[in-house]
Amino acid sequence: MASRVRETEAQAPETHEPDGSPPYAAIILAATILGSSLQFIDGSVVGVALPVMQVDLEANLAAAQWVVEANQLLLAALILVGGALGDIFGRRLLFALGIAVFLVGTVAAGLSPTIGFLIGARTLQGIGGALVVPGSLAIITATFFGAARGRAIGLWAALTTVASALGPVVGGWLVEQVSWRAVFFLNIPLGLVALGFTLWRVPETRAEGADRRVDVIGALLQVVGLGGLVLGLIEAGSAGFGDPLVIVSLAIGVVALGLFLLREARARAPMMPLGLFRSSDFAGTNLLTFLLYGGLYGVLFFFPFNLIQVQGYSATAAGAAQLPFIVLLSVLSPWAGGLVARYGPRLPLIAGPLTAALGIALYALPGQGGSYWTTFFPPTAILGLGMAITVAPLTTTVMSAAPSERSGTASGINNAVSRIAGLLAVAVLGVVAVAVYSGALSSALAEAQVPAEYAQVVMEQRTRLAATEIPADAPAAVQAAMRDIVARSFVAAFRVVAIICAALGAAAAVVTAVMVGGGKRE
Repeated sequence: MASRVRETEAQAPETHEPDGSPPYAAIILAATILGSSLQFIDGSVVGVALPVMQVDLEANLAAAQWVVEANQLLLAALILVGGALGDIFGRRLLFALGIAVFLVGTVAAGLSPTIGFLIGARTLQGIGGALVVPGSLAIITATFFGAARGRAIGLWAALTTVASALGPVVGGWLVEQVSWRAVFFLNIPLGLVALGFTLWRVPETRAEGADRRVDVIGALLQVVGLGGLVLGLIEAGSAGFGDPLVIVSLAIGVVALGLFLLREARARAPMMPLGLFRSSDFAGTNLLTFLLYGGLYGVLFFFPFNLIQVQGYSATAAGAAQLPFIVLLSVLSPWAGGLVARYGPRLPLIAGPLTAALGIALYALPGQGGSYWTTFFPPTAILGLGMAITVAPLTTTVMSAAPSERSGTASGINNAVSRIAGLLAVAVLGVVAVAVYSGALSSALAEAQVPAEYAQVVMEQRTRLAATEIPADAPAAVQAAMRDIVARSFVAAFRVVAIICAALGAAAAVVTAVMVGGGKRE
């Protein structure tokens, strides 16, 4: 790690411009921005397309969860290893390899004939993303110097945010006008240009003298541990916690994660140095991240299902419905970055999560119907404001809590924690959603006195939630009643999910108050 610090502080080579820009700076920036945008766009468009994929591929909730979880599992578990491999074997090489793997997974996803095939393709995308995401900023840091570096990182942040903002709208339009498969094909030309630029003009850089040991065992234990927990939790939604597969999966997950912690405590070159967590600020901000991002990703996973399958939004409208969140986050984050300098970390890291928690809680209020501006716009905007207040101060505090020679590792750990939070939240909340939906569905069908043969068909599909198909041979009045019951049952489940996620956001604010330092920074 010391070698990385020396590289960062070195003077720009003579081949660079006076401001520190390398030769072919525009092409290098284009390669890193387009490459990293692949993962950001993919993450934002899949959520909008998922309700349509579920219906088209006749998938239950568990399979729909795996479309997201397979990608996030590999990304979360391998992102730290991906950065280390780039330092050792060459950042350009690993970045290009990551783009290539991601593109193979993207083509496979777009051509998927079954939900299982799609889940496998998403796994490949996750592996590619784990190489691309850390590699993009590492290339900028290694090739730009002085004032040029700050401008390059700022441009990277701005344009990748724009890509994330446009993703749901463009993706929604493609789903509506072409097919859900088109949201994957959208990334192919971007990836090919990024790969071409990378191989053409991005120089190879390494951390000379870096420790060449990579914590492969730690990475494998993390994949097995998280995978076991996620598999067990997702299957528990339909099979129950007494199912042998659920019990074995959860047991393997717990044991593997325990071994992972032992490995990290004893390894000479751990991917997650546990000593960093001796800092109350570092431990507190990562716990805050886990709780807040668990609530954020949890509610946003179910939100498009509500909009498209219950409220009747088009895919384009569902994508546009999330724009206030992204716009407020991107526009206000630079302002929020100065809050730590003025007030210290405690105030913004209490106010931000509490505001976000309020926004999430407001998602529990709307029922069926109503104008977007009076139902889902207020919670989406308030959630965006809360996250804008939080993100920049959170990043600043995480980086400040770690020694300078560990800054890259600290940032990587916090990134991984946020993704693990979403991974586990979607799995746990799936169990909750199915349980609440099933109870509400059973009660409503009985109360409405729906004929038993039709009620049974609907109940057998309870793990599909709002994608439940109404029996086509039922009388028209019965079909209408069952559609209303399915929608109301999903709303009941979504409300419980929103309340739980809001509680996680509020708990994050409590963590700040207890663990994260206060006082104005000089």
